[in-house]
Amino acid sequence: MAHIKEADRKYLSKEFEKMIKPVKLVFFTQQFECQYCQMTHELLDELVTLSDKITVEIYDFVKDKDKVEKYGIERIPAIVVEGEKDYGIRVYGIPAGYEFSTLIEDIIDVSRGTTELSDQTREALKKISRPVHIQVFITLTCPYCTRAVRMAHQMAIESDLIRGEMVEASEFPQLSNKYGVSAVPKVIINETVEFEGALPERSYLEKVLEAEGASMKS
Repeated sequence: MAHIKEADRKYLSKEFEKMIKPVKLVFFTQQFECQYCQMTHELLDELVTLSDKITVEIYDFVKDKDKVEKYGIERIPAIVVEGEKDYGIRVYGIPAGYEFSTLIEDIIDVSRGTTELSDQTREALKKISRPVHIQVFITLTCPYCTRAVRMAHQMAIESDLIRGEMVEASEFPQLSNKYGVSAVPKVIINETVEFEGALPERSYLEKVLEAEGASMKS
């Protein structure tokens, strides 16, 4: 059963013409005890047929420990969107529903090596001197979550010190319980700053800088 409809395939093929450089989707999976791994695998297999600039590299979460350690993968299914370098973009959970469009936009941004963030935001991100870890908890039916995830991923592209992660809340209930996720999107930055909702770019940036400042003081 195809996951991408024919009309969407034609649209995506056209969208991928915006790509400049190759993008590798590094996929971490395992055969057992992973409800959405097979479906994610199938979705990625369909995706790579739409552009010769997209490839998939598959690793076993248990057997390929060197790759798990290299990319810092903590749970599965997991996708790394990698271009000329690893920008720190992570997708934990199946990128379906509204988040499928997020993955598509991530692929194009990584291929082009640029984002739509404002010049002011880019300049502010250049001043970051400590690692920033952004976790965005989402559900696949949340129309506002894509904006929060995209912001995290774009900031990761613009700064080598930022790691932006999408976490599908229902697939990882223990993690959701740990952070008290009761509404989405919920964003956790460096374990010190958190907020709910899709904030505007300026407000989002302020939260990131606040978290980095807290890290510098600790």
